Amino acid sequence: MTSPDTAAGIRLELHHRALGDMTSGKPKRLVRALEYQAEDLSPEAAEYATEADFLSVLRVAHSTDPLVEVWRKPLTRWDHNENVAWSTHPPRTDGRRADVYTLLGVSDETRKLLDDLVPVSKAASAVVISSEHTPWYIPQALQGRPWYWPAYRKLLTEKGWPEEVVAGLDEATDRVVERLADPTAPEAYQSKGLVVGYVQSGKTANFAGVIAKAVDAGYRLVIVLGGTLNMLRAQTQRRLDMELVGRENILRGASEYESDYADDPAWSQGKFTAFGALPSSLGAFDIHRMTSRDDDYQSLLRGIVALEYDKQEPGLPLYDPRNLHRTAARLMVVKKNKQVLNKLVKDLRKIKTPLSEIPVLIVDDESDEASVNTSDLAKPNAERTAINQKISELLQMLPRAQYVGYTATPFANVFVDPSDAQDIFPKDFIISLPRPYEYMGARDFHDLDADLSDTERTYENSNEMAHVRSIVVEDDEDDTCLERAMDMFVLTAAMKLYREDKGALGDRYFQHHTMLIHESVRQDVHRELLGRVTRLWWNAGYLGPTGRERLRNLFDTDIAPVSAVRADGQAVPASFEELAPYIGPAAIRIGGDDKPIIVVNGDKDIETGEADFDKRSIWKILIGGQKLARGFTVEGLTVSYFRRRAGNASTLMQMGRWFGFRKGYRDLVRLYLGRQETVGRKEIDLYEGFEAICRDEEAFRAELAQYSVTVDGRPQITPDKVPPLVSQHIPWLKPTSPNKMYNSRLVTLRSPGQWQEPTAYPAKVSDLRHNTNLWTPVLESLSTEPVQLSHVFPQEGVTHRYAAFTGRLDAEEFLDLVSRVRWGAPSQFAPHLDYLREITTDGPAQVDDWVVLAPQHAQPNRRIRIGATGRVYSYFARDRRRDPLFGAISDMKHRSAAKRIAGGLPSSGDATVESLVAPRRGVLVLYPIVESVHRAGLTDGDALDPNRIVMAFGFVAPASARSDDGRVLRFTTVDSSQEGVAIIDTTAPGATGRP
Repeated sequence: MTSPDTAAGIRLELHHRALGDMTSGKPKRLVRALEYQAEDLSPEAAEYATEADFLSVLRVAHSTDPLVEVWRKPLTRWDHNENVAWSTHPPRTDGRRADVYTLLGVSDETRKLLDDLVPVSKAASAVVISSEHTPWYIPQALQGRPWYWPAYRKLLTEKGWPEEVVAGLDEATDRVVERLADPTAPEAYQSKGLVVGYVQSGKTANFAGVIAKAVDAGYRLVIVLGGTLNMLRAQTQRRLDMELVGRENILRGASEYESDYADDPAWSQGKFTAFGALPSSLGAFDIHRMTSRDDDYQSLLRGIVALEYDKQEPGLPLYDPRNLHRTAARLMVVKKNKQVLNKLVKDLRKIKTPLSEIPVLIVDDESDEASVNTSDLAKPNAERTAINQKISELLQMLPRAQYVGYTATPFANVFVDPSDAQDIFPKDFIISLPRPYEYMGARDFHDLDADLSDTERTYENSNEMAHVRSIVVEDDEDDTCLERAMDMFVLTAAMKLYREDKGALGDRYFQHHTMLIHESVRQDVHRELLGRVTRLWWNAGYLGPTGRERLRNLFDTDIAPVSAVRADGQAVPASFEELAPYIGPAAIRIGGDDKPIIVVNGDKDIETGEADFDKRSIWKILIGGQKLARGFTVEGLTVSYFRRRAGNASTLMQMGRWFGFRKGYRDLVRLYLGRQETVGRKEIDLYEGFEAICRDEEAFRAELAQYSVTVDGRPQITPDKVPPLVSQHIPWLKPTSPNKMYNSRLVTLRSPGQWQEPTAYPAKVSDLRHNTNLWTPVLESLSTEPVQLSHVFPQEGVTHRYAAFTGRLDAEEFLDLVSRVRWGAPSQFAPHLDYLREITTDGPAQVDDWVVLAPQHAQPNRRIRIGATGRVYSYFARDRRRDPLFGAISDMKHRSAAKRIAGGLPSSGDATVESLVAPRRGVLVLYPIVESVHRAGLTDGDALDPNRIVMAFGFVAPASARSDDGRVLRFTTVDSSQEGVAIIDTTAPGATGRP
């Protein structure tokens, strides 16, 4: 009689083989596939080649059981595959999954059980921009037994991760690993890629999954570049040790008390993953740590043997599967420090194992910091910056090394010169991770899509009203806002204790509760700030009537109204009296040890404690600068007091420590932000800065998503064509440091059905007059009475409504007009003009005419007379953000009707708008702008000289106006490898193949 273990092994192998034959194509009849594989496997295998046997396992299976794991990958792939011939349903839908089951020929009970164990992930999937690659990471091609990925997946499930989230991580990590080189391939190939996440969004979970899958596939040296600070490196090391490496690999026969985690509560509580024995004794392979929580990489000297790889078959190279899958992996988490990396480079040069045989994975956390070369190599005697030089050395000496950078601020990486073969440009792939489940990011603090007036905004519909509070400081002695932020910190602490007591969290509790004060990177400022905050704390009177009265007022005016509409089922006190008993315990928990404040800045004289969230529960106020500005996770962060300025988007975004996961207290998060800060002679708005970054980031991700769709199986663009997708919304905030910018020029931008809004209008009097005179006949041809236009968005409960004069232009007349417009920076509109010419005259005409709209204000003010007829039109008060660029010109509500008329949106629900809809029709929206210098003294209905008017416009091309080949971009780019050749035309699709 077959033992249960033997039966399980046969069943696993049978299903693995059957599904492996299907993975690269469509699903096939399951029982027939099982029977076919059973004939080759063993005589007793036929007993398990039935659906009845499969059902017997599914009825008692858990989501992490081995047989379910075998099924998870093919089901997920079939769910996610784009443009398949065997299903008419879109990816990630119940309909697509039903088609899979029909092709498999399985019963209703099997379908239901599989849906329960492997639910359809309907979340957005990762977006991939990639060069062509040879598929190798598919079940039937893999050798060796998957070990670390199934264990990691199981750990996440046991930690309470929703199954859909784990499935999304599985799919996203596949997208990375499949674009690395096959570690067993005879020919070495070095893949370089970039993974773009969100600030504080769990990128570590993704690269831990990538490492797990990579070592299972055969990568045997993993180098994690863990930031530039010891605390960040240690945090990353602990996370990988706990969730991936496991207890047995950490101890390696030593006692529990000899572990470097002996003082870590999670170690004694059994939260580190465990295998039951060393993986090598269970038929898998071990992971040898070359670094520990407290120790970065050290020169090995005589211990260099620790880096040696033993070959079971000495006559074969290490990458041969007969050696590779019987060899331990090495893992090191290394700080981005020149001296540390130099030790590693020197040690690798000493080992006997040929470096050309070792499959290596380099994971670069926060890859836009320190890793990017900032020296202009075109200058004589220029050298790479130190960290970039060491990474370059590693890549040169390890020909089988794969480089994967991780960052939430990718602009510096995509601006790297793609022709520099020694650098880290992501030549093979850029992957944009989806926004994580329950993540609270920049969008959640801004009202990006809401077209609401100040009077319409409420705590329920406005993120800004709910979470953002302005810092208004009259003078250097004014601590009113800081005191209010500290009061909010104590009040939200009491709210957390209240929720714990009411049991709404189940068996969970709030281990950490923190406030971050970030005003400067300078240690002398931190010293002064420590004194101020300490004084405020001890004078706050939280246990007395004065403090209680302030908290009562703050609860009634802030906490109560916000939580009433945003608590998402969490307990909310009916009154301050119900919360009051928790205020004393909250204040004592924060300051009962007489140390309510932790300074984290490297100054040993004033550092008041250790921000080690792994070793203890922390309910404290944190003061810091650079140490807390990138990568390091501030756990339990609820109140942020932020006045720090930055000159580029990457730096400012990384300071947003208030982004992250706020389960159970999302409604309590508050951001106190310096709204008007003086930089030089300019007043800047930090809130505006973060909003601009958010728009830049979302535009970048949207562009990647659009261009990730392949055409005839080939990519529309490859990573070296990505730089033109990076935008800049406000003048004082560049995408990244100027010395990291890479030049590229966009030739054609095809935008069917999408709103486009050029902003580079001229300032010269003659050019302004020319443009105004050019557009005046069009304005005069419009309807004499405005019509009401609206567009209803039922799901959002929003209606965009406005009045506009209307008219029409034929296609060639519109092209003639925009061809004659003068610009302050012609290169900005040139890609649009090339597209408009293409769809009008350069090929088969794809546009018949253009509807013209001139939006009019609801109130009879802000009107000017334009032209000889004396007609009056609404003008728009706009100013240039940076000469010659304006910021946003249009109002959000104007865009939806225009997009609907051009076919870019479904029915508007408005009869007037629908009457304007026609195939092959575009929309032009005109905006007479009066800048502030000309608005002084202007009264309603005044005539204005044409040279004082900026005639701006936005447009939407017909949604049907697409290129024959489906491509949306045409580029030229400056290629540094082509000396003396400034522009290289890359209109042809082209893609770099690889083994």
